[in-house]
Amino acid sequence: MGGPMAGRMLNAGHELTVFTRTRAKAEPLLRAGAQWAEHPAEAARNAEVVFTMVGLPADVREVYLGSAGILQSAQRGAICCDFTTSSPALAVELDRAGRAAGIDVLDAPVSGGDVGARNGSLSIMCGGPAPAFERVSPLLRLVGTNIVYQGEAGAGQHTKMCNQIAIASTMMGVCEALLYADAQGLDPHVVLQSISSGAAGSWTLDHLAPRILRNDFEPGFFVEHFIKDMRIAADEASRAGLMTPGLDAARKLYAHLAERGLSRKGTQALYLAYQNAVS
Repeated sequence: MGGPMAGRMLNAGHELTVFTRTRAKAEPLLRAGAQWAEHPAEAARNAEVVFTMVGLPADVREVYLGSAGILQSAQRGAICCDFTTSSPALAVELDRAGRAAGIDVLDAPVSGGDVGARNGSLSIMCGGPAPAFERVSPLLRLVGTNIVYQGEAGAGQHTKMCNQIAIASTMMGVCEALLYADAQGLDPHVVLQSISSGAAGSWTLDHLAPRILRNDFEPGFFVEHFIKDMRIAADEASRAGLMTPGLDAARKLYAHLAERGLSRKGTQALYLAYQNAVS
């Protein structure tokens, strides 16, 4: 997702310096005029705004706080904006470390998948210093259409946990509905015409159910990343003393997918877990 998002900023006329652990993934951006950096600190050194999107909280920590990390080199007054879905507690830690260095750090996880990244239609949920959010909002509007300031550091990540909890149960419902349609001899494509615009309508039903019906389980968002997100959400919910039976059930089903070696498939591959159970 980071590549298309960076491309939209480059296409809008902004100067862009990029770093990714696999340089080949950045080649389209480099051919379009972006500059290459050898490590995160180099990418951040002269930047007014730094955007990051990596995989895991451990990656976020290394990118920001490691020996070649962003907060070691970013200039005072810079804004750092992390699009990664990560730990709320880590977002608070980065906010504090950034303030000590004279740098504003926003946690700004996104939702909308690969389609939203390409189309610039992501939902972006932001936490951190409000003045920094206002300053960076014009850039956020290049990649998102629903951009909401949620509050202090960590609030963006907590909001993304709400998003992932809702998706977890929704994805189960979509898979179960499609299996039910098939078991009753209905044409699932025709069923989708009826239910997608009714009370059952959702992004998942509109964008991922058609992929399931095409047997397209390639990733817009990796199973392994969703498992990571659900683990964070479950931990945060437990700390708050909450029951999350839907989330817990989804975690078990996705764990079965991972055990089958399907961690690098898209989240819609949950259908395969159900299919395997009834076959």
